[in-house]
Amino acid sequence: MASSSMTRLTALRALLRQNGLDGLIVPHGDEFLGEYTPACAERLAWISGFTGSAGTAIILADKAAVFSDGRYITQMDQQVDATCWDRVHGGQIPPATWLGNNASPGATIGYDPRIMSQAELSPYLQQTGFSLSPTPHNPVDAIWADRPALPGGPAFIHPLCHAGESAASKRTRIAHDLRALGQDAAVLSDSASIAWLLNIRGTDIPCTPVVLAFAIIHADASVDLMIQPDKIPADVRAWLGTDVRLHAPDALETVLATLSGRTVGVDPASNAVWFMQTLGQHNATVAQTPDPCVLPKACKNPVEQQGMRAAHLRDGVALCRFLHWMDTHATTTTELDAAEQLTAFRREAEGYVEDSFPAISGTGPNGAVIHYRVTEQSNRTISPDEVYLIDSGGQYPDGTTDVTRTLWTGPNIPPAALRAAFTRVLKGNLRLGHARFPAGTKGHALDALARYDLWQAGLDFDHGTGHGVGSFLSVHEGPARISKAVSTIALQAGMVMSNEPGFYQPGAYGIRLETLVMVRPAPQADSTRVFLEFETLTLAPFDRRLIDPAILGEADTALLDGYHAEILHRIGPHLPADAQKWLQTACAPLNKA
Repeated sequence: MASSSMTRLTALRALLRQNGLDGLIVPHGDEFLGEYTPACAERLAWISGFTGSAGTAIILADKAAVFSDGRYITQMDQQVDATCWDRVHGGQIPPATWLGNNASPGATIGYDPRIMSQAELSPYLQQTGFSLSPTPHNPVDAIWADRPALPGGPAFIHPLCHAGESAASKRTRIAHDLRALGQDAAVLSDSASIAWLLNIRGTDIPCTPVVLAFAIIHADASVDLMIQPDKIPADVRAWLGTDVRLHAPDALETVLATLSGRTVGVDPASNAVWFMQTLGQHNATVAQTPDPCVLPKACKNPVEQQGMRAAHLRDGVALCRFLHWMDTHATTTTELDAAEQLTAFRREAEGYVEDSFPAISGTGPNGAVIHYRVTEQSNRTISPDEVYLIDSGGQYPDGTTDVTRTLWTGPNIPPAALRAAFTRVLKGNLRLGHARFPAGTKGHALDALARYDLWQAGLDFDHGTGHGVGSFLSVHEGPARISKAVSTIALQAGMVMSNEPGFYQPGAYGIRLETLVMVRPAPQADSTRVFLEFETLTLAPFDRRLIDPAILGEADTALLDGYHAEILHRIGPHLPADAQKWLQTACAPLNKA
C-alpha cells in the first residue's frame, strides 16, 4: 500500500502536469512569512510529513527532496518517508543547487509568489537550465481536501502599562524614518511588526500572540490595515483610532494600486515577492529596505524592560518548582508528562497566557535532536542515570521567556566525559553572559566566547548561539543574532537575546544551557568609548551534578556562584518550604563541603 506521502505526491504531480509545470517549490512559510504558521498554512508538513519550523520541499516529476538545517536533520530523518523523498542538509546542498542539478533541461518550475520572499527566490533565479513560473493559486491547496480553516480569533488591546509607548507615537516615529529614506509608504507582512506598531495582540498563531494581517504604514503616519472585519471588536476599533483604516483582506491589491507613482518600501526578506511584482504592475517604485518596525521593536523601552524582568521572576518561580519536582519524580515520569508538569506550574503564575513554543522535552537520545518535538509515538519514559533536556518558555502580557536546562536523573555519578562536555557548555554560557563589548559590536564577534572551551576539546554545536526575543510577541525575533554567521546588525541597549550554547551526542544525549539576557549600557571606565554588557533575566539553577569543578575553574566558579546566589535571593522567598530547601542546596557555592 502506498504511503500517504506518496499518495499526495502522486496527486500533486498530476496537477502540475495539467498546468504545464515540471516541478514545484514548497517553502515552509505562509503568506505572512512567519516562522510559525497556522494549521491551514502547514503545506510543507502536509505534503512531506516534516514539521520543523525551517525547511523547503522540491517536487519534480521523478524525484522529490526535503531540505532543512542542522537543527532538524535528525527530525527530518525520522519524519520523512525515504522511499519517496530525498532528505537533504540544506547547509551542505542548498535547495536551489539541488534543483539546478536535478531538474530536466528546460523544465518549468512553479512557485507561489505569495509565500516566498525575494530573498528566498533569488538563489533559484541564479540557477540556469530551468525557468521559474509564478502560480496564480497554490497547487498544494488544490489537493488538500481537509485543509483547516483560517484562524478566526479576535484581536485584543496591548495596554500602555505593558507596551510603554502609544501606537500613535510609534507610527509617528516610523513615518519619520520613512520620510528620511525618501519613501511614501512601507508594506508590513510580519504580524509581530503590526502587533507592535498598533499595540494589539491576538491568538492566530499558537504560542505567538498575534493576529494575521497585512498593513501599509504611510509617511503621514496613517496605516491601512488589511484584516477580517470580525477580528476587530469595537474596543479595538476605538483603540486603533481614525488614522488606521480597515480593509478586508481581499482589498489588498486595490490598496496597493493606490500607491501608483509612489516610492514604497518592501523588505525582500519579510515580504512576499508578490508585493514587488504587484506594486511594479501598478507603476509604484519599489525600494528594497528592511521592515521599518523590526529594529525599533527589538530595542525594548524602559516599561518593556521592566516587564521582561517581572515576567522572568514569575517564570523563574515556576521553573524552580519544576526542577525541584524533577529531583524526586524524574525516573517516574515521561517526556510528555514532564513537559505538561512544567506548563502546569507556569499556569499558576500571575498573567500566564500560554507557552511561548511547544516544549522540547527530550531524554537520552531524544535530547540529541536539537529541535525535538515529543509525540505520543516518540514519548520515552525518563530512566535513571541519563540526561534530560527541557527547553521551554512562557508568554505573559509583560514579557516572553525561553529557557533550557539539562538535568542528570541519577542516582549514580555522571560519567566523566559527560560532566566535561556539560561543564564546557556551561563555561560558554557564563563567558558570553558576562561579556562587555563596545557599542556597535555585532553578534558574530561574540559567538566564539560561547564556543571557545568546547573547541579546545574538539567539540561544537550546529546552531546559532543567540536569537532575539519579543515582548509578549515571538520567541524568535530579529534583526540581531549571535552566531557564526556574519550579522549586519549591532547589538543595542534594550535588546533581549538568548544565550544557548550546547553539545549533542547523536543517539546518546543532548546538552543545551539557555538563559535570556538583555543588552544594557555598561559602567564607564576611563575610556571615552561607550560599552555594553548583558543583564541576565532567566532565574533557574544549573544542575551541579553535571559540573566538573576542575574544568570550570576558579573564575567561572565565581560567576556561577554569584548567579546561583541571585536566584536564591530572588526566587527562594516565593517557593513552598520543601522547594525552598531544595533551592538552597541547588544554589549553594559549588565547592562548599
